[in-house]
Amino acid sequence: MSSVPPLVLISGPEQLLADRALRSTIDLVRETEPDAEVVRIDAATYEPGELMLHISPSLFGGLKIVVARDLDEAGDELIDEVTALAKAPMDGAVLVAMHKSGNRGKRALDALKKGGARVIEAPAIKSDRDKASFVSNEFRAARRKVTPEAVQALLDAVGKDLGELAAACAQLIADTTGVVDEEQVDEYYGGKVEATGFKVAEMAIAGNAGEALRLLRHALASGLDPVPIVAVLAGQLRQIAKVASAGNGSSAALARDLSMAPWQVERARRSARGWDGDRLGRAIQAVAAADFDVKGGGRDPVYAVERAVLTICRERTAR
Repeated sequence: MSSVPPLVLISGPEQLLADRALRSTIDLVRETEPDAEVVRIDAATYEPGELMLHISPSLFGGLKIVVARDLDEAGDELIDEVTALAKAPMDGAVLVAMHKSGNRGKRALDALKKGGARVIEAPAIKSDRDKASFVSNEFRAARRKVTPEAVQALLDAVGKDLGELAAACAQLIADTTGVVDEEQVDEYYGGKVEATGFKVAEMAIAGNAGEALRLLRHALASGLDPVPIVAVLAGQLRQIAKVASAGNGSSAALARDLSMAPWQVERARRSARGWDGDRLGRAIQAVAAADFDVKGGGRDPVYAVERAVLTICRERTAR
């Protein structure tokens, strides 16, 4: 008999986590019911009675897994049928209802929960701290260790797309042994790191104009748009300003208060050395002007981002 109950609710907007939850649910069912049939229902094209038709016992026997996606976009017919089924589940079938967010379909969600549905959360992963936790959890789930510096390097190198982060974690887990550190991340993704705005920002904030411009031109030649580079510059400077004005608490405490990861607090503290409030303010203003220019306010986006980088370097080294 399957260890999966007849009702499963996957709730939350993070598609990668929702898809993983669906796959794991199907795999669990098929551990004891290897021939279980999977039927997928699309809320956008739903026809009245379709759910009940698919979930009814088959003449040939065997368990069915009926997946109702996008319940948050469903019409009244599908919501009504899910609600009714939640109150009286059918033998020989598992209903997996997927709901991203919002109040639409709440009646069905309440009925599923009241009916004893297994609820699997797929919460949004948006902040840098959440993404850092996601990376750490990927390694923890594989019983591997990863250093905070490696997590930071991976986020900087691969970007913030959750699918790409998951793929990068899987590759490092498969291809390396022992503790994954920053050197291993650079070995696999070093070229990509140099082509992102993070290394540009790091060199600019450190006052290294020559290296910042070299990395910037390499990034632009690699096809990176000036807009995200300016966004990274602005984000890094804002983090420095937030941390510098937050006092001398522990990294963990400040991270919690500022909605940042502890390693981001530590990086911002290191980067803040050599800056004061006035020069940091002027650097932030320069990046704000560049942001306006690269989004259509100026004639030459490349010149705008180069000027912002040089201004940051000049303010960092000014005495």
